[in-house]
Amino acid sequence: MRTLNLTIQRQAVYDVVRHSEDHPTAADVMNRLVEQGYNLAYGTVYNSLRYLTDKELIRELKLGETASRYDARMDDHQHIMCEVCGKVDEVMTEVPSAWMQQVAEETGYAIDHAHVVFGGVCGECKNKRIK
Repeated sequence: MRTLNLTIQRQAVYDVVRHSEDHPTAADVMNRLVEQGYNLAYGTVYNSLRYLTDKELIRELKLGETASRYDARMDDHQHIMCEVCGKVDEVMTEVPSAWMQQVAEETGYAIDHAHVVFGGVCGECKNKRIK
C-alpha cells in the first residue's frame, strides 16, 4: 500500500487536475489556482504535479513538442490532439491486441500497455478552415 502525503498545496493541485476536462498544462494549473485565491510558487505546482504523477494519482501526457499536460483519469484510454489549436480529447477505443502483438514481435519487448496519441484537426478548427 502506498503512503500519501497530500499537503494542502498538493490537494489543491490535484483538485484542479481532477476537475479539468481539458488536460491542463502546469501553467494552466497555476492560473486556475490563482483564480481560486491560492498563492503558490511555480516550483510548488511543478513539484506537486511530479509527486501526484509518481503516486499514480494523475498521468503526465507528453504530447509532442508542447508542454506536458496532466490527466486525472487513470483508466486505460488514448488521446487525440488537434494539430491547429492544441486541444486534447480522450479516446475510449482500445488499442487493438494485434497491434500490440505485432510491436512485440518486431521489437522483442514484452508489451504490457500502450498509449496512442492520435493527431488531427478538431471540429472547431476544421470549421474555421472551411469558412
